[in-house]
Amino acid sequence: MQRALPGARQHLGAILSSASVVVKALCAAVLFLYLLSFAVDTGCLAVTPGYLFPPNFWIWTLATHGLMEQHVWDVAISLATVVVAGRLLEPLWGALELLIFFSVVNVSVGLLGAFAYLLTYMASFNLVYLFTVRIHGALGFLGGVLVALKQTMGDCVVLRVPQVRVSVVPMLLLGLLLLLRLATLLQSPALASYGFGLISSWVYLRFYQRHSRGRGDMADHFAFATFFPEILQPVVSLLANLVHGLLVKVKICQKTVKRYDVGAPSSITISLPGTDPQDAERRRQLALKALNERLKRVEDQSVWPSMDDDEEEAGAKMDSPVPSDKAPTLPGKGAVPESSLITFEAAPPTL
Repeated sequence: MQRALPGARQHLGAILSSASVVVKALCAAVLFLYLLSFAVDTGCLAVTPGYLFPPNFWIWTLATHGLMEQHVWDVAISLATVVVAGRLLEPLWGALELLIFFSVVNVSVGLLGAFAYLLTYMASFNLVYLFTVRIHGALGFLGGVLVALKQTMGDCVVLRVPQVRVSVVPMLLLGLLLLLRLATLLQSPALASYGFGLISSWVYLRFYQRHSRGRGDMADHFAFATFFPEILQPVVSLLANLVHGLLVKVKICQKTVKRYDVGAPSSITISLPGTDPQDAERRRQLALKALNERLKRVEDQSVWPSMDDDEEEAGAKMDSPVPSDKAPTLPGKGAVPESSLITFEAAPPTL
């Protein structure tokens, strides 16, 4: 362990040295608030449902709860999440968009979590859900990062045995956290933070994120039903379409618009707003790579006949003269090859 710590520190230092200002600022804020918790009570930085709503209005907790950690392992998870987002998402979005994504996810997690516990209090009249529950930590942002990775690189393999792709990691982690909660090894605010992080990040990336092609990402591989197993996708897709239609009617979401590109006379291209050309190019490259691998396997399994024998046989036929059945002969001479242009006759005897 002591040998591994210097290497880990050196690797982390190299990553942070090449990171942007946003990533460095978020990591510094997490470390600062964690160290501050040893000196003062930082509970006022977490979202407490009873204090967020009137008459207290602790609005600042919506911005600080995602940076506040109480245990060293939570700090490690928070820093790793920010670093991964900086390495994989920031080159695609930019530093400003990453900061906007972080803010949107954390504010949404705070609001949705507080509202959910408020409804729980209204059903149970238990004041614990209002003034004891504290929502904090980076699990909400972790859920948002996993959703964004599903959108950008969902086909990448995380584990080979068994084969696990990035696209299924968000729901696998949700199932793991649910099992930990049932075993009372995890508190309910952590599970709520991760779940609301998944939902809020998907809604933002699906409908509201701005980029070069407009807003959102209406690609089929990023539909809400794709987060669930294939056996449940038809039912989830039906329910999601009903909810989306209701949100369109109340003008919270926009209706999907298809664009027809008739640039080429032989084909018509249908594109959805929000589909990124880089993502389409990445998928074409993956399909081309898979096709090349299949062709290579077919070539290795097939036995092709050798062309050397055919070339030798053809060369022998060209070198050998064509036999003639009617070759004229001269007196006292051997056979003379027959020509179609010149004929030979016996010369008259000399006097």
